[in-house]
Amino acid sequence: MGITVKPNYPMGYYLPTHLEESAAYWCLKNGIGVNPVSTGHGRSTWYVEITINGKSRKSPETYGKVEIWRKTYEFRLYYYNKFLNNKKDE
Repeated sequence: MGITVKPNYPMGYYLPTHLEESAAYWCLKNGIGVNPVSTGHGRSTWYVEITINGKSRKSPETYGKVEIWRKTYEFRLYYYNKFLNNKKDE
């Protein structure tokens, strides 16, 4: 007899692809923060906050469990791809 502890994932569980992980690493390395921010204590919704050059902007929409992770990776991929396309144009 023992206590079974169920894993708690209040924001849901999401396994990023290799490309999404590369984009997240690239953003961190280049000073671009893309992070979930809670809408309030006890709520299951989050904003996406993007910080570039010390200036932060919060998404107008809120996102639920798992969806928040998809959206943060979507934004990270956007900045990652934008950089790669700009680099090709040079």
